Amino acid sequence: MRVLFWIGAVLMVLGIASFFVPIPHSEKEGINAGGVHIGIETKHQETVSPVVSAAMILAAAGMMIAAKRRHGSN
Repeated sequence: MRVLFWIGAVLMVLGIASFFVPIPHSEKEGINAGGVHIGIETKHQETVSPVVSAAMILAAAGMMIAAKRRHGSN
């Protein structure tokens, strides 16, 4: 059950970090006319939705609690 606990701990860290760390995203748009390419690249930095972050944290807490309860009952 140690594996379940550590997976939960890693998921907890990722869930908390997802509130603050933006994820870079870039989009390229353009046209090709013969041998000429005209285009533009836009870059965005977005954080993960707070609902997704909260779900990750709750799932991690559940995994860690389940691992502790199974380990304690043996």
